Amino acid sequence: MRIYLDFEVRRVDCRRCGKVKRERLEFVADNPFYTKRFAYYVGRRCRSATIKDIAEELKLDWHAVKELDKQYMAAQLAKAGSPGPKVIGIEEISISKRHTYRIVVSDLVRGRPIWFGGEDRSQASMAEFYQWLGNRKSERISLAVMDMWKPFRSATKTHAPNAAILFDKFHIMRHLGEALDKIRKSEYARLSGNKRRYIKGQKYTLLPRWENLTLEGRHALKTLLAANKRINTAYLLKESFGQLWSYEREGWARRFFENWRSSLKWQRLKPYEKFAEMIDHHWDGIAAYCKPENKVSLGFVEGLNNKIRVIQRRAYGLRDEEYLRLKILTCMLPAL
Repeated sequence: MRIYLDFEVRRVDCRRCGKVKRERLEFVADNPFYTKRFAYYVGRRCRSATIKDIAEELKLDWHAVKELDKQYMAAQLAKAGSPGPKVIGIEEISISKRHTYRIVVSDLVRGRPIWFGGEDRSQASMAEFYQWLGNRKSERISLAVMDMWKPFRSATKTHAPNAAILFDKFHIMRHLGEALDKIRKSEYARLSGNKRRYIKGQKYTLLPRWENLTLEGRHALKTLLAANKRINTAYLLKESFGQLWSYEREGWARRFFENWRSSLKWQRLKPYEKFAEMIDHHWDGIAAYCKPENKVSLGFVEGLNNKIRVIQRRAYGLRDEEYLRLKILTCMLPAL
């Protein structure tokens, strides 16, 4: 059942500017056909469903639902206030198949994204965030969590000189997962006949942690590891590497890493050897996690990254970048 309100909006002559202005009604949304209360209801529903689903459910035009959702998210951002982060997380996302990138910066203390922008993943684009934040707030940043992309580091060192740089576990483990998949592919190319059938199409069986696999996935993984010794060794090494972030002192972490790297000897795992070289080259940014003042919730960082990717999949095909920006910036804010 729908309820329609019929009312007149007063128009008055402004004595200051001489123009005719319309009365602003607080209960009416920016779209004049709906109340603000209804707009907020649509926005709350769009947090967990697609525009298409809500349009069909409420029998509304697709564009009307999208516009109401944008108004709702804008109100969320206005209520959240101006950010002044002490610890930030920097993430790059691809918004098209043509390698068009945008940068997302999050306040890791308050647990929410605060900036979406840039033209690419260059140092100049990263600098746009610090210019938006302002010199005073940038200088108050004590820690920046990011991947190992050099332009991000360079911009941070220039504009946030007091910030320690920490390379986050999520991206490092992703590099290790890519190395593991290269080993899987090389084994598939090396073998022939019936021995290949356990390896083909098993990329997403190897990459997740054991506890995240379904029962079917665990069975497939056991079969794969039993069938190929090299992949079994590579998988066990991948699982053990996560222990690196459990050490509270850099010396202990370094000893663990050196032992892990020495275990690669005679294993003929070239992708892992290249991965170890990369870790050695970026050690300072990884070991920074051992310092008590640099402890951040790596689980939150990974969870936020995953949530952004879910938003991207839902918004796939939409050309409205502003809508994607609002979705990402409000994904961790409370509902209105």
